[in-house]
Amino acid sequence: MITDSSRISNSFFLRDVTEVAPNLLGKILVRRFEDGTIEKYKITETEAYRGGEDKACHANKGLTERTKVMFDEGGLVYVYLIYGMYWMLNFVTGKPGDSSAVLIRGVEGISGPGRVGRALQLDKSFYGENLETSQRIWIEDSGSKPQFTTAPRVGIEYAGEPWISKPWRYIAEI
Repeated sequence: MITDSSRISNSFFLRDVTEVAPNLLGKILVRRFEDGTIEKYKITETEAYRGGEDKACHANKGLTERTKVMFDEGGLVYVYLIYGMYWMLNFVTGKPGDSSAVLIRGVEGISGPGRVGRALQLDKSFYGENLETSQRIWIEDSGSKPQFTTAPRVGIEYAGEPWISKPWRYIAEI
């Protein structure tokens, strides 16, 4: 098992998604690839999705095969495929039943959640991965807390108001 004192424990994720999402900015997303190579990426953009009440959140439709990991305790990976080609990386937040998650929209040098998933070589096998114990993906504390701006989330017009206008997209000013 990888032991690193800067690895963030799952207790970090056991808070409200709108606290976790901005606090992930500046943290380091670490990926160990199959060949043993380790790459580190500074998180620069996130979006919060607040469980069943949030009409833009996948869990809004309830517990399904796709969303069941979102109903577990925070600190797990939720990945899903869009357009048949992009794996979107999310981290479950809150206590069991909360069903909230943070979408990783950007890391330093890579903008867009589809590009992030591609660079990380994500696939369905990451679904439910535990960030505290994973050998392949985890978060480290960089010690920095960048200033950030907020904006409405992207691509959720179907959710209607007030969900479209919620300022739950967090962008680091790096």
